[in-house]
Amino acid sequence: MDNFLNMITPPIQYILDLGPAVMLPLVIIIFALCLGLKLGKAFNAGLMIGIGFIGIGIVITLMRDTLGPAAEQMAQNFGLNLTVIDLGWPGTAPMTWASKIAIVAIPVAILVNLIMLALKMTRVVNVDIWNIWHMTFTGALVHIVTGNYWLGILGVVVHAVFSYKFGDWFQYDTRDYFGLEGIAVPHGTSAYCAPFAVIVDAILDKIPGINKIDIDTEKLEKKLGAFGQPIIVGFILGLIVGILAGYGPKQVLQLSVSVSAVMYLMPKVIKPIMEGLLPISEAAREKLSAKFGGGEFLIGLDPALLLGDANVISAGLLFIPLTVIIAAIGSITFGNRVLPFGDLATIGFFIAMAVAIHHGNIFRTLISGSFIMFITIWISNQTVELQTILAKNANMLGGKDLVGSLDQGGSPITYLMVQIFQRTNVVGLLVIAVIYFIGIAMTYRRYKALQKQEKAELQGAKA
Repeated sequence: MDNFLNMITPPIQYILDLGPAVMLPLVIIIFALCLGLKLGKAFNAGLMIGIGFIGIGIVITLMRDTLGPAAEQMAQNFGLNLTVIDLGWPGTAPMTWASKIAIVAIPVAILVNLIMLALKMTRVVNVDIWNIWHMTFTGALVHIVTGNYWLGILGVVVHAVFSYKFGDWFQYDTRDYFGLEGIAVPHGTSAYCAPFAVIVDAILDKIPGINKIDIDTEKLEKKLGAFGQPIIVGFILGLIVGILAGYGPKQVLQLSVSVSAVMYLMPKVIKPIMEGLLPISEAAREKLSAKFGGGEFLIGLDPALLLGDANVISAGLLFIPLTVIIAAIGSITFGNRVLPFGDLATIGFFIAMAVAIHHGNIFRTLISGSFIMFITIWISNQTVELQTILAKNANMLGGKDLVGSLDQGGSPITYLMVQIFQRTNVVGLLVIAVIYFIGIAMTYRRYKALQKQEKAELQGAKA
């Protein structure tokens, strides 16, 4: 096994090192050619998607470089004892791809997808190869805990199955709220955090008065006029964060304009991706329907597609200071050590699907998002030592004694798989397992209800 891994590691690692902005377009071009698109159209589609991801990367870098230091300064100003830096997905993904599990994770995840398609267990055709790193992280930590390579692969398989099913279960949210026809978002924090939002949404529906509160960016804009526009809301949020960080007037204003720029630019940079996906999704539905005997299929893509929604952007910006505050509360209540930093720029990933579940209601998103971030930080605090080993194995520790991450380091799927074998926190295992599987059961029931509703509407339209 070791000789085989050593032989195939260099070429696979070279491809992985290209990064999502190059790797995903290459996969898309190959996929498009397999679907029968001409080379020119396939190349154009892949290049448009690459351009979109470059744009997203620029905007996220802007957020990380401006809002990240402000959040860290906030933590210092309030005397928070948070000693473990959240590396975020930009730091966690490379160390995951450097693990031994990574070499087989991609073919394993693709095989799981093909088997589930053949057995009609999913409608998701995943082309987002880069984000298989989330599944790989689960497998890598299971491998570290058990020392067993096959159990590590089992971790990849279990996470893959959950991911593809999330794509199915939240397909109506992806289509009806985000307007992404024929697209699924099975990967990452957007998918695995969503069951928590389903629980919160059901609870809020039962509370008189609270269940009537509905706030979104469109309503704010109508009520507040120009001051409700996203760029001005972003400017105000920048002012608040800058003041809390103790910045001077110059830095506060610079931060505020940067946040306004994020509010304006993020929806713009999503558009090239949508343009590139349109011909591919149409060709995929036709080809796959013929291949698998009818039925509609969903193309599984990156959750970055969800970041262009105004409510997701607004909620994501609100959660930058809120997540630091939640981490501070965690340091008092359960001894949290993790300082949110690397993932603050992409905090929208954690609550994007929650926004859709709440139909754009920012009030509900703030409640469910706070629940999501509290659990995420609690879990990430539990996985710090394991992620530190992962970083050491990849020679990526960077001089820090301990490292952690919210994205994937705070995943309930990863935590449950690790604790099943490690059992260092049986109470935590049981609590998270009960809450999460209640969320999954409610998610499935909600999906079936939406499916039934759609069938009734179609029958009504035919009548």
